[in-house]
Amino acid sequence: MRILIIEDETRMVELLRRGLYEREFTVVTATEGETGLAIAAAHEFDVIVLDIGLPQMDGFEVMRALRTNRRAIPVLMLTARDAEDDIIRGLDLGADDYLSKPFSFAELVARLQSITRHHHHEIDGTLEVGDVVVDLIRRSVTRNLVPIDVTRQEFVLLTCLLRRASECVPRKTLMESIWGSERAVGTSALDVLVNSLRSKIDTPFPKKLIGTVRGTGYVFHEAVTTVVSR
Repeated sequence: MRILIIEDETRMVELLRRGLYEREFTVVTATEGETGLAIAAAHEFDVIVLDIGLPQMDGFEVMRALRTNRRAIPVLMLTARDAEDDIIRGLDLGADDYLSKPFSFAELVARLQSITRHHHHEIDGTLEVGDVVVDLIRRSVTRNLVPIDVTRQEFVLLTCLLRRASECVPRKTLMESIWGSERAVGTSALDVLVNSLRSKIDTPFPKKLIGTVRGTGYVFHEAVTTVVSR
């Protein structure tokens, strides 16, 4: 796997470089957003690890530029920020996943492998799994071409599940993506949110897509139902 790391903290860059090298990944680094964009434009990578708090051109601007330039490469945003608005903004701009510092290196590797293996992000700014389509720019959701009205938190939940479709996404991962790692939110809040999303995504349709892995998390099944012709 070829990985581009765009991160300005020297210590973090070295930790990531050394750890990923040990797992036999090819790693290229940049400490500024503009430099990272230039490298991404000139070379092919399997995934980008992108920090938000970059000098001059921050991670949000880099993310926007990548998608504006039609680069569909998977991106994992790695940052100390974990506020809900920052998470939603990063996902809205086209990031495939979000991991807050401090983090487990094993989880980082697992996330990188996941988003490169199940990379459903399209260059037109949409996620499409089966008959479910999420427009990341307009923040709209449809199933079988039927518009579905979702809340901001439901949108983040659905996006997280789609980006790891057919995989069990752990409860902790979903809760951190939706509420941040510092928010004291009980697991029951996630269950309520999942049930609310199910009532919109699953209940009106014969094929049910959001499954529960008891004691672990949730999974979005990639089963395809018949899609009405456009």
